[in-house]
Amino acid sequence: MPFTLGQRWISDTEHELGLGTVVAVDARTVTLMFPASEENRVYSRNDAPVTRVMFNVGDVVDSHEGWSLKVEEVVEDKGVFTYLGTRTDTEEPGVALREIMLSHQIRFNKPQDKLFAGQIDRMDRFALRFRALKNQYQQHRSPLRGLCGMRAGLIPHQLYIAREVGRRYAPRVLLADEVGLGKTIEAGMIIHQQVLSGRAERVLIVVPETLQHQWLVEMMRRFNLHFSIFDEERCVEAFADAHNPFDTAQYVLCSLDFLRKSRRRFEQVVEADWDLLVVDEAHHLEWSEEKPSRQYQVVEALAEKTPGVLLLTATPEQLGRESHFARLRLLDPDRFFEFETFIEEERQYAPVADAVASLLSGNKLSNEEKNAIGELLSEQDVEPLLRIIEASDVAEEQRAATRQELVEHLMDRHGTGRVLFRNTRGGVKGFPNRHLNLYPLTIPSQYQTAMKVAGMMGGATGAEEKALQMLYPEDIYQQFEGDSATWWNFDPRVDWLISHLQANRQEKVLVICARAQTALTLEQALREREGIRATVFHEGMSIIERDKAAAYFADEEGGAQVLLCSEIGSEGRNFQFSNQLVMFDLPMNPDLLEQRIGRLDRIGQRRDIEIHVPHLENTSQATLVRWYNEGLNAFEETCPTGRSVFDAIQGELIELLGKGGNDLDALESMIERSAEMHNHLKAKLDQGRDRLLEMHSNGGDDAQALAKEIEALDGDTDLVTFALGLFDTIGLNQDDRGDNAMVVTPSEHMMVPSYPGLPYEGCTITFDRDTALSREDMHFVSWEHPMIQGGIDLLLSEGVGTTAVSLLKNKALPAGTLLLELIYTIEAQAPKQSGIGRFLPQKPVRILLDGKGGNLSANVEFEGFNRQLSPVNRHLGSKLVNSVQKEIHSLITVGDKAIEAELAQAKEESIQEMKQSLGEELDRLQALKAVNPNIRDDELEQLEEQMKALTGYINSAQVQLDSLRLIVVSHN
Repeated sequence: MPFTLGQRWISDTEHELGLGTVVAVDARTVTLMFPASEENRVYSRNDAPVTRVMFNVGDVVDSHEGWSLKVEEVVEDKGVFTYLGTRTDTEEPGVALREIMLSHQIRFNKPQDKLFAGQIDRMDRFALRFRALKNQYQQHRSPLRGLCGMRAGLIPHQLYIAREVGRRYAPRVLLADEVGLGKTIEAGMIIHQQVLSGRAERVLIVVPETLQHQWLVEMMRRFNLHFSIFDEERCVEAFADAHNPFDTAQYVLCSLDFLRKSRRRFEQVVEADWDLLVVDEAHHLEWSEEKPSRQYQVVEALAEKTPGVLLLTATPEQLGRESHFARLRLLDPDRFFEFETFIEEERQYAPVADAVASLLSGNKLSNEEKNAIGELLSEQDVEPLLRIIEASDVAEEQRAATRQELVEHLMDRHGTGRVLFRNTRGGVKGFPNRHLNLYPLTIPSQYQTAMKVAGMMGGATGAEEKALQMLYPEDIYQQFEGDSATWWNFDPRVDWLISHLQANRQEKVLVICARAQTALTLEQALREREGIRATVFHEGMSIIERDKAAAYFADEEGGAQVLLCSEIGSEGRNFQFSNQLVMFDLPMNPDLLEQRIGRLDRIGQRRDIEIHVPHLENTSQATLVRWYNEGLNAFEETCPTGRSVFDAIQGELIELLGKGGNDLDALESMIERSAEMHNHLKAKLDQGRDRLLEMHSNGGDDAQALAKEIEALDGDTDLVTFALGLFDTIGLNQDDRGDNAMVVTPSEHMMVPSYPGLPYEGCTITFDRDTALSREDMHFVSWEHPMIQGGIDLLLSEGVGTTAVSLLKNKALPAGTLLLELIYTIEAQAPKQSGIGRFLPQKPVRILLDGKGGNLSANVEFEGFNRQLSPVNRHLGSKLVNSVQKEIHSLITVGDKAIEAELAQAKEESIQEMKQSLGEELDRLQALKAVNPNIRDDELEQLEEQMKALTGYINSAQVQLDSLRLIVVSHN
């Protein structure tokens, strides 16, 4: 097209310049002025990288004076356009707008406008955009959303609980699995689902102070949820940004003691609006009707104001039924209003568990068991099922299916089945055995002398401080000999450790000690004395440094043989690729002992755990070893009674430890009483086991099927292909490291300054779950990872791939044949928390039209068709577009009519699916409420309101053209 003064053009390479005006033309060059950016450009007339701006009938265009015109006619005079139409502000008809008077800031947002303005993207980006839309739609619709992307093994009972609770509106439950069964992971999966669905935007986690870092790491490492730890220092800093410091972060983690000690912070945290409250170690919340503890009152005030509440405890009834009732009361005070009523209900449910055990074992039910079932289920529900179960002429398969159906009815109606989930090691398979190996060693004279001197000088002041001091003689020696003292040259535990490592060179060995300094000293000893490859892991290191240490330990080839951990430094980490645990010293708290063993003894561990305990004879160390082993059997079995027994004999134990282990008679007596108490409490806990509740909590066959379904989605090659294309398009560097690993780093040519989910220094990623579980320094990338979700959002918001021009080399079709590929999106504008994403998230609809307007999309699949196409450069693409503008407009009109039918169908299908899904849930809950008062009224009301609101949102859904591609048949 020839250049003429006054014409408007747009730069193909510098879109930000705005609309340009031809101000000078000579034989070789053309000069364009860009008033919006106050820039001039001089181009060669023959290959100027600019595209003519032309508007068509039906477009609305802006004048530089600020008013707009709806174009009804386009007149061309000597190469310059005049647009005739109606002013949109005054509705004045017959208004003329010469193109030189067009607004200089016109932006081309519609894909067809961009196409006509020469803003043509690469073909691969068009394909990537369509895949992004399609995958985003599938992820939102998936019933497994929020369960697939966590860095954790696919443990059936965890997945089952997380799915059951995570999809509820404002869930209020008590997670009470035994130690090592993964309550933190269950809570994280529930939080993740609630966040992704929009039901929880602000989350508060309240934990004991010692567990803050563990929770911080677990949420970040496993779920990519970045919580902020709030203490007094953080609150003071936040005061500059908000009157209430708790309003400055979406995801907050703080200690219960912090809120208990400061009335001001307590009042502020209660004033802040939270969607979900999570409280760990809830068994410490002591309560009585007359005098609830301060901790209980803090949590009670938060629970009253927060819609969703998760309480976590490993010991639901360990502190007594009254304490158990108190925790349930936090979840639903209207339901659990009186302790005596609760006890009576519990009594009624107890016989049902025995009946269920008989059902599952295939035994014939006694009359008492039938009566117990009849008290929970109506006669018309029970009788037909019992007849089938007891009929001799019915096939065993049918009887087994009927027994299972009856059990499921009972679980649904069980008293606490909606608010309490409890799994025990006895009911869940997959745990290793533990083997204890004790190594009594002679105390060296240097320690004897140091401890004697410490005793003569008075030593520690408090009894507990003295007891702790006697457990760590190296500290006493260091204190008297000075910093230059080298206790590791004579401590027999160090000699033993070196010998053990040399004898087990093929094994990865985890060594845990109470203090970071001990770990550092041991690393030096192993390195200097024997050159053993070791790495240290303690609370003084940054998270990145810990990651590197963990990765060095996990590396099978050339990595460290031994990882030396401090007590706190090991929290929240999983080293179950090792089965060798050395306790260089012992903690005085049984919970910490269990936590140490729990680093290796976890569900999914494939080998038995070897626990090695070197200790000095006739010292406090030997006393503590015997008490743990003989009094609690805490090394070889999990010990749910440990804390209760410890609290009962704490004073006596501290006194014995302070004496250095010399009073054997007192020790024997204490061990005997501890063992008796332990066995009594253990038997009581076992009697109180609610097997019906456990069966409900582990999910049975449903849980197994759920785990297999998620496992089948792992290793999705579409994800890998999409991610690599996404990273390429955004401009990220990718370095393949082999072994399912890749390093991704920012580049200097990125589309945006920073990429979502990618650290400034880059990171190592893997798409393989097993690799991610064995290498905690790697990011596990799934469809749910921020690098994918954020990348898709970035791709769509930046307008990448909205236009393209391609060639189809096909001699069966006439050269020059046109095809137009239109990608529409159907979208309902609705709050995220409404649940719209489950039924009608943004839905892409592809329409492929031939030159005559025939719709080929049903017969021509996208990926196969895309592989037959070839890209064209932008300059040739612009020429092709300009030559067939009228045809493209006509085809878009055909596409707009075709999409209306798709829109109507999508609305109808979405409403039908929504009413069926939510309606069935509402009917089930209403029926259950008659027999199980744990169904809350607000759950029913919310479902009814949700159905009504969603109907309105879906009916208001609209459609828009998202992207388009012109395809031209070529024989070359």
